[in-house]
Amino acid sequence: MAELNTGGKKATPRVDMTPMVDLMFLLVTFFILTTVISTPQAMDIAKPDKNEKLPENRLELKASKTMTILLGKNNKVAWYMGVAGESAPTIESGSQIEDAIVKNRKTADASGVAGDFVVLVKPTSGSTFQNFVDIMDELEILKVKVRQIDDDNILDNEKQFMKEKGIL
Repeated sequence: MAELNTGGKKATPRVDMTPMVDLMFLLVTFFILTTVISTPQAMDIAKPDKNEKLPENRLELKASKTMTILLGKNNKVAWYMGVAGESAPTIESGSQIEDAIVKNRKTADASGVAGDFVVLVKPTSGSTFQNFVDIMDELEILKVKVRQIDDDNILDNEKQFMKEKGIL
């Protein structure tokens, strides 16, 4: 027969936290070891002040080794090699510009003219910041050493061409 003990002290319930602490340290260790610790990559872009005097030792661009890329609206890009107005720009989508850069760099390197291949990027009012970031990433991936950004000096014939094609 069972007895019912109604007298005496009542025992206070006690929770042992040791297993909970062990589990917490195991989880923290697991997440630390499986997480990739990386820093965001940023590209430094420096442009001179507009009021600053032009340096005397500035880079002379060779027309045969210079590719100008005009960023337009709707993810469209117009590019040409050499001097503006001498050849008609080619219009492509932003995703197709990689092939044009590679082809033009090979052609420029095979020309025998001394100097580096230069890409001049001209973002227009119709382009987006994403277009600019994409083209700069593409130039970094393709390891184009000499690249310049010129959003202040878009020529009239460049603007006219882009207006005619509906990408300005």
